[in-house]
Amino acid sequence: MSPLLEAKGLTKRYGHTLALENIDIRVDEGITGLLGPNGAGKSTAIKLFLGLLRPTAGSAEVMGQRPYESVEARGRLGYMPEHDCLPGAITASDFLAHMAQLSGIPPRHARTRAADVLRHVGLAEERYRAIGQYSTGMKQRVKLAQSLVHDPAMVLLDEPTSGLDPGGREEMLELIRRIGREFGISILLSSHLMGDVESTCDRIIVLDGGHVIEEGPVSQFTQETETLVIDVDNNRDELVAALATRGIQAKLEGLLVVVEQENEEQFDAIRDALVEANARLRRMAPRRHQLTDIFRRSPDG
Repeated sequence: MSPLLEAKGLTKRYGHTLALENIDIRVDEGITGLLGPNGAGKSTAIKLFLGLLRPTAGSAEVMGQRPYESVEARGRLGYMPEHDCLPGAITASDFLAHMAQLSGIPPRHARTRAADVLRHVGLAEERYRAIGQYSTGMKQRVKLAQSLVHDPAMVLLDEPTSGLDPGGREEMLELIRRIGREFGISILLSSHLMGDVESTCDRIIVLDGGHVIEEGPVSQFTQETETLVIDVDNNRDELVAALATRGIQAKLEGLLVVVEQENEEQFDAIRDALVEANARLRRMAPRRHQLTDIFRRSPDG
């Protein structure tokens, strides 16, 4: 299957600043995370795929076409920019209908399409209010809606949870997951927030300093480790001591008791230690790798 997005030896230089250096990227169907710290080159990569920039060297292709040479390729994409760029004086309904018409949708169908998409992003009741009266979360939903209104094959989301509180972040991420499942639209989610990528994406591409340092399924980077995490409500010190008498070395990490697994027989000993320490068990499970480990083991990190 041909990739939706593909970069080959892609390099972009701004004067003396090298934003991307000879990167190769392949993005297929599904939800892909483009993860990296600020300044890693994520926004530059997105602008190259959108055809807003031309590469210094190499190529960026959208479904086999170069977007900086093809209007058709650009039309297959939707884009949610990071920064606030919405007109405050008009309603969300008028704005989306206008954006749909710019994409070639006839006026009557554009109005219907705008209403449908605004309903999907949770703005059915507020669609006739001026955008300038919206909260940050509502404005983010309008930006997401305009990226979808022309029914693209893929949307590129640049920091979609920017400015949102924890509740708003989770609502936005759930909305993105629904779009991937229910609309059948593939997504490239660019973020510096590892939790957003880890909870939302199927695959991940990690950029740092203009280079790809890791890529693959998210599950590849969040596999279980040999470390056992024991979460108890009380008597943590007593539990560590009870484990030590059974030859099991444990340590406290905040409110968690952590044990390096050596064999399955340890589980019986841990059970007995919990009883002896009178510690109320809440959860016991293998620790998983986290995406933060990628940067800990990177050459420059």
